Amino acid sequence: MAIDKIFYNKSSADSLEWDPSWFGESEFDNKLVSAITRWQKEKGLVADGLCGPSTYRRIWTERDAEIDEYRPCDHKRKDKSYVVHNGNFIPIKWDKVVLWSDDGGLKSKPGTYTSYAGKPDRDPIMFVNHWDVCLSSESCAKVLNQRGLSVHFLIDNDGTIYQMLDTQHKAWHAGISNGVGGNERGIGVEISNAYYTKYQSWYVRHGFGERPLQENGVVHGGTLSPFMDFYPVQIEALKALWQAMHDGIGIPLEHPANSDGSLNTGVHRDCVRGKFKGFCNHYNFTRGKIDCAGLEIDKLIEEM
Repeated sequence: MAIDKIFYNKSSADSLEWDPSWFGESEFDNKLVSAITRWQKEKGLVADGLCGPSTYRRIWTERDAEIDEYRPCDHKRKDKSYVVHNGNFIPIKWDKVVLWSDDGGLKSKPGTYTSYAGKPDRDPIMFVNHWDVCLSSESCAKVLNQRGLSVHFLIDNDGTIYQMLDTQHKAWHAGISNGVGGNERGIGVEISNAYYTKYQSWYVRHGFGERPLQENGVVHGGTLSPFMDFYPVQIEALKALWQAMHDGIGIPLEHPANSDGSLNTGVHRDCVRGKFKGFCNHYNFTRGKIDCAGLEIDKLIEEM
């Protein structure tokens, strides 16, 4: 029985999360079948015009390696930026976004994350905020790669958002020993902040200006000694990233809450179990973490 190639490709796209633009077409039709056939011939694959699992894995990997080459071109808005989930571009209302294969991009090394290339959509449900205790995002990327860890996004001192890893992959940033944690279905960001006030002079010398001080950082039932907080531009970048994750992936604009609805500033049961849906801080997973104390997720969501 002959295969209905148009129907097959549409079903494949629905399950694997790809679209005709990956092959230079716009519709699920015979032109797409021909385009897939040409692409398969160029790559030495079976040229049947069907984007099955093997063809999908191959094109996904090639796009992942040079994702910036496939970025949509908007001639009306030169400042339009994107982040990437499962090989697809999600618009973000922030003009300083650098992908892993851009010039100056920062990338997670193989072996520091779990690759879900060519697999069905990972369907993230939560977003985890961290501070990096480093002086810059470049330094943070080096530390993560050296330690065999990973995260999807970095936010530098000037508000630049670096995407190190397609959010389809499972990054290793919020794993815990007593529960599921935030890796399996989470997305993570490291916001650059060296934390300790002794580094304030470094930021001044390098032209960033003094960092705000956080004097009311409450976590796990106690108040921390004063520490350096995020720059306002970093907070604005973070909100833009949250909005993109909400609009493009569907992560709910919710925060870990106490019974009265207030922000939970300690360990949250659903975070530990990997069942929380929304935006949370690293300290919500374990008493061994304090980041990001003072980050008022509830108020920032209200502003959004």
